[in-house]
This record gives sequence, C-alpha cells and structure tokens, in this order.
Amino acid sequence: MSKNSQKIGWIGVGRMGYQMAERLAKANYDISIWNRTKSKAEPLTKVGAKVVDKLADLAGVDMLFAIVSEGKDLEEVYFGKDGIVTNAKGKLPKTFVDCSSISVDDSARIRGRLKEHGVDFVCAPVSGNAHVIKAGKLSSVVSGPEASAKAAMPVIEVFAPRGVSYVGEGELARICKIAHNVMLGVVTENLIEITLLANKMGVPREAFLAFMNNGVMGSMFTTYKTPALRKDLDLGLELGREWDVPMPVTAATREVIQQHIGKALSQPNAKEILAQDFAKMAETMAELAGMKLTSENKPVKTGLEQ
Repeated sequence: MSKNSQKIGWIGVGRMGYQMAERLAKANYDISIWNRTKSKAEPLTKVGAKVVDKLADLAGVDMLFAIVSEGKDLEEVYFGKDGIVTNAKGKLPKTFVDCSSISVDDSARIRGRLKEHGVDFVCAPVSGNAHVIKAGKLSSVVSGPEASAKAAMPVIEVFAPRGVSYVGEGELARICKIAHNVMLGVVTENLIEITLLANKMGVPREAFLAFMNNGVMGSMFTTYKTPALRKDLDLGLELGREWDVPMPVTAATREVIQQHIGKALSQPNAKEILAQDFAKMAETMAELAGMKLTSENKPVKTGLEQ
C-alpha cells in the first residue's frame, strides 16, 4: 500500500496520543511525531512513523495535530522558546488541529495568535480513553474554519471511527466537550449513589450494573481521573455563570468530588488514590453510607468488548 500523500505532524504521545498516532501510522499516513520524551515515541517507528528531534522539524507538514494536558502546554509547544511557531523556518502548516481538552478562553487566545501567522486552528477534542481507542470506539467533535475543519475530519476519523461531528466555527467544540464531561460526572456520581443503595439493600453490585448496562440507560462507561473531572466540572460551572445558566446538579456533583479529593489528600498515598478511577470515589461514598466495599470478583461488561 502506498503512503498517503498528506503529511501529518503529531505532538504528544501520552496514553491517548500514542494510540491515536499509531492508528494514523498503521493507516499508512506519512506521520512525523514529536514528544517531550523522545524515547516514548520511538516504538512508533516500527509501524512506519518518523520521530523528530525538534518541534521546528514539523514545520513542513500539511496538517499538525496535538494532544497535550493543558492550555499552557499547548501554548508552550506552539509559541514557547522551542515552539514550532517560534522556530519554524519557512512556511508553517496551514492547519493546526488540537485534540486536547482545554478551556474555551485558552483556545480562543491560541486561535488569535495562530491567525496572526495565517494558520487555521481546528478544535477536535475526543470522547473516550485509551481503552476506547483500542476498541475502535473513540469519537470527536470539531469546530473551526469550516473548510479546514472538514479537510481534517477524514484524518480524525482514522482514530475516531465512531463518529466526528462538525458543530461550527470558533470554540464550539470545546463547549461540547465540557458539556459532555459535566454530564459524565453527574451521571457517574448518580450511578455510584444508586449502586450503593441497591447494594446496601442486598443486590450484588455486579448484578445491578449488568441490569443497568442491559437496560435503556446502558452506555459505554469511560474511566477518567478524578482531578481531571473536577477541572471539567469547574469549566462547566464557569460557563454557566458567564451565560447565566443555573447548574445546581453540576454544582452538587462538584462538591461531592471535592469531598473525595479532600479525603484523599489527607492520606499518605494521596497521589496514588487520585490517579485511580471512579472506583475509589465509590469507596468514599460507601463510607458515608456506613458501608465498606470489597471486591465481588465478578466481571462486568464494559461495552468495549470486540
């Protein structure tokens, strides 16, 4: 199979970025990758990717993707002292596509700075985690200049085959992702509550969850880290205040999560607790209900099975 003629640049190979870039390489895209720790990207050369030494080495690609932790990290790889915009010699890629989860304000500021350099900025945050990517069920929401966004969508569909939705100009994709994660937090907290109620009254947790998964409320359950979820809820609440939209359920969920984080911070292994998924938050809620959770050693379908 011949190489795809479109040259793709990629910044960031964390747990998600690695698998997303790997899918592009396996789909025979001409992809060049930069990561802060180069050794983490080097295994991707086995599937046809190229790994570059400097961000400026990505200046010659047609479309540049990034997935990093925060807005400040994105600004650093774009405009920092070693950033691609700062150090590129010659023409920059026409389109920068960002798959990170960052704030609306950070996104708008970055868009403005890129526009000064004649670069279109496409927001393409994704919905899922590393397990979802592996199962081929990642999805994405896209916003930005329509022509550039729609040109990027076939590439995005390679690592987000479940669906890519274009929602309009500017930062609208960021708003969709924040709203998505707010709902995830609220639904998950409610799921913990009702599971504990059923469990305390004698229903095995695995049986209750199997019932829920098989019913009309069943859906793919994604695992997120608790501090990241608190950030998403804070972003949602901030938008609610700015646009005069009351969000009492979101506010209550945020306080429950803060209670879990506060409890974790009082423990000597706080970092380890906070790095774990919602199972730990369920343990905190169980303590408040006078319960102590122990493993039932029963498998529960995740919705990601092949």
